[in-house]
Amino acid sequence: MTKLIFLGAPGAGKGTQAQILSQHLGIPHISTGEILREAITTQTPLGIKAKGFVDNGDLVPDELILDLIQERLGEKDAQKGWILDGFPRNVSQADFLVNLLQELNQVCNGVINFDVPDSVLLERLLSRGRKDDNEATISNRLFVYHQQTAPLIEYYKQHQLLINVNGDRELSQISEELETIVKS
Repeated sequence: MTKLIFLGAPGAGKGTQAQILSQHLGIPHISTGEILREAITTQTPLGIKAKGFVDNGDLVPDELILDLIQERLGEKDAQKGWILDGFPRNVSQADFLVNLLQELNQVCNGVINFDVPDSVLLERLLSRGRKDDNEATISNRLFVYHQQTAPLIEYYKQHQLLINVNGDRELSQISEELETIVKS
């Protein structure tokens, strides 16, 4: 059973790799962004709560995200494995996840950190051409990411779960490395 967490800055390629690997293994790719959109679209009680924050342009509070994750990991397709993408974002969320997995009798097998230099991330994000992506916005997103997520990298290192992957390579090279990691 494969239960992995993917860490990486915006533009590191974790979403793309999570999709490829989840299809290869036949397990769900669980992205917090997608869970939120899905809950809002299907108007679940949590989705209705989240919509209020999203409509106001506010960040959805941690406890709501935690409830959504709890709901999603409890679903049938997640029993045989999963790849979490974009969660946890900070150490308190990581602690919550440890407790949640214990409750669900599940264990995380590894945390893959996609390591990509900021200069490459900036280039990738600017080339996406999204209207809210300018150099200042992207630099700020990267700054916030490093501030919040650097402690997470240390956290998972201490729990002997962290696996660093060079994300500044061809897509296929990264995919091959991930398949090797999963097999070992």
